[in-house]
Order: sequence, then structure tokens, then C-alpha cells
Amino acid sequence: MSASPTRVYIARLAGIAVFDPAGDQVGRVRDVVVALRLGAKPPRVLGFVVEVQPRRPLFLPITRVTVIESDAIVFNGRLNVRRFQQRESETLVIAELLDRTVHLTENGEDVQVVDVAMERARTKDWLVSKVAVNRTVGRGLRRRRGELFVVDWDAVTGLSSIENGQGAAGLIAAFERMKPADLANFVHDLPEKRRTEVAVALDDERLADVLEELPEDDQIEILGKLEVERAADVLETMDPDDAADLLGELPTEQREQLLTLMEPHEAAPVRRLLTYEDDTAGGLMTTDPVVVPPDASVAEALAHIRNPDLNPALAAQVYVCRPPNDTPTGRFLGTVHFQRLLREPPSSLVSGIVDTELDPLRPTMSLEAVATFLATYNLVAGAVVDENGRLLGAVTIDDVLDHLLPEDWRETVMDATADEQHDPEEEALRSAAAEEER
Repeated sequence: MSASPTRVYIARLAGIAVFDPAGDQVGRVRDVVVALRLGAKPPRVLGFVVEVQPRRPLFLPITRVTVIESDAIVFNGRLNVRRFQQRESETLVIAELLDRTVHLTENGEDVQVVDVAMERARTKDWLVSKVAVNRTVGRGLRRRRGELFVVDWDAVTGLSSIENGQGAAGLIAAFERMKPADLANFVHDLPEKRRTEVAVALDDERLADVLEELPEDDQIEILGKLEVERAADVLETMDPDDAADLLGELPTEQREQLLTLMEPHEAAPVRRLLTYEDDTAGGLMTTDPVVVPPDASVAEALAHIRNPDLNPALAAQVYVCRPPNDTPTGRFLGTVHFQRLLREPPSSLVSGIVDTELDPLRPTMSLEAVATFLATYNLVAGAVVDENGRLLGAVTIDDVLDHLLPEDWRETVMDATADEQHDPEEEALRSAAAEEER
């Protein structure tokens, strides 16, 4: 590994690309696996947890890594496709050590772990040598960062103990740029204690995005660990259809308590969605499509769909309705697809290019009927209109797929295990580390 630096800070590796010997990217770094050792011996680095598609964590032995750079890791040989399973003797640096409160051996002072550095020893092994810490101000969730400094591994104690209320600021910072679906996969694999700490530390918007990507059991568990007011705030931030799906799985009393705590204008569309069966257009739809009045210009419509926070399927078209523009709207006039918007002068009115040929979906239409409609007309979304001609919402292709796939598809993707493959080098490395710890 001559191309690698002699010291690498592990939190900075989170999310960087991993390349095979041919130069093809195979995945991204999720974590680093180390083996804590008896006494003051520095932990030995065993390898990397690499996430490959579809959302599967694999183990890459450190002995196969040839290059470690700020934006890439390169390995030789092959990558075992067996799903990574953490062993009792192993510790995940990012998931378990960041944000840990430890004690300086010199004076017993409490400090908080910000990062951990590994270095290559003369024996060619990679060892954890340094710990970046800061003096914290306050306790629990009110802790704030103070002076940041780096100490030797043996200058702190407490890294092998279990800490309640550990916090998760450092872990979240390490995966700041991770997409919600990928962060959800990471959170799913955390121990329950750590999963709760991460959920508490995430801001409402980020937590809402992650919850929408998690399996149902994880959603219910995390929501139940939050203070009830915070849970209501997060539900307000979620897309109404996702919030309704989650609330629909809760006991009636808990569901009503959360709906009561939500802002009335946020709770109203969720309550409407809860009145429909799950496998109907009404149960599938979102109540926040892009709605414009008939006198809106093409330029105004394009400005709406340029919103970077908008679901791509929703951004594929605008729905033209008489006021009011909030669902349920005034009379639904038709749809304008974004490709048509791109072909028209910006000053043109959407009323002149609206598509009125397709009959809209009705809220009681079945899942199969909705899927057939979208497939027949090559659409990624469709308007849902009531018997009075008012737009209630829109069904998007992602929600249709979510319901057509097996009920536990998210968990199946996250927990899928490939056929067992014996890797002698990997087994020898990890077994030797476990034996040394004993």
C-alpha cells in the first residue's frame, strides 16, 4: 500500500468510493472494522464495511486494500459477496466509537470522541493510533463542542464500555451527504440503542426522509422512542401519504394523539388519506401535487417543478385547476407534462396547452387498475379526482411499485444474504483477531 498515507482519519472515509483492480466502482465505504485488544494495545484494523447495490454491506479485508486516498479506496483480488455480519469481538468505528464519552488517563477529564486515526505499523498491520476528542460543555443532548485536540490511543479509557445517551453528532456528520435511502439502510443495521440515538440527533426533515425509507417495524420503533411532541413534528414533515401509512399501523389511541398534536392544516390531508383503503388510488396518492391555475404562465409552471425538494415523479407534470389550489382543489381542468412546458414560449398560458384527453383516476380505483392506467399511457403519475371534479391528489409510480412489491421488500433488500462463500483469508484475519482478544 505504498500509495496510501501513513495516517488516515476514519470518519473522513465514510461514503468514499471503493474501486476494484480494473478501476470499476463497486460500492462505498460504510464503516471500518477494528478488533479491540487487551490492555493498552492499540486496536487492529481488520477491514472495511463496503456497501454495494442493492444496499448490501460486504467485508473488505484490510490486507486486500492497495490504495487509501481522500476520495477513493482501491483493492486487489476479489470481494466476497457474502453479507457482512459483525462478530462479538469486532467494533465498528463510525457506528460505535464516534461521539463516545471517554476519560483522559492523565487527569480523568471527560472528553468526547470526534474521530479516530489508523496508522500502518512496521509489521504492515494497520492499527488505531490516535483519537481526536473535544472537551464538551454540558451533558446529554445539551453537550456542545469545546476545544478539539488529538491524543494517543492509550491516553483515553472507556472506549470499550457501553454508554447510555451517547449522542450521534459525529456519526451524522460522517454521513452528511448520504442519500436518505442509504442512510436508512445504515440506520437499519445499527443496534436498537444506537438507532434511537441517531434518530434523536437528526433534525426533523432529515429524520422524516429516513423514516420514509425504513421498513415498517423500524418506523414504528423509532417513532415510539421519540417524545410525543417531536414525533408529531416529524410526521408533519413527512409526505402526507407516508405519514398516513405509518399512522395507519399504530393503535387508534396513539394515532389520534399524534394527529391532535400535529398542526391542523398538516393533519387534515393525513386524516383524509386515512379514510381510504391502502390498495386504492385514494390510499396511494399524495395530497401535495404541483397545482397551478389556468392563468399561470409556462414560466411559472416550470419554476414550480424546478423545486429540488420535489419528488421527480411529481415534478414530471403540473395539474391545472380552478382555485382554490390546495387539495381538494377547485374544478380539475387537466394535466400539462413537463416536456410540453419545455416546448412552449415562457409567456404562454398553461390553459392553452392542457391535456384533457385522459380521464383522471378515481379514489376508489384498485391498485391493479392504477398500475394498468400508468403502464398503458406511459405515465409516472396520474391525477386523482373526486365525483365533483376536484383534484384530491396524485398517484406516483414509486408509490405504486411500493405496494406492488412484497410487503416486506424494504427489509428483504436490507437483510438479503447472498449464498455463503468461504473466504480463507477473511476468515483467518477475523478469527485471529477474536482469538487475540480472548
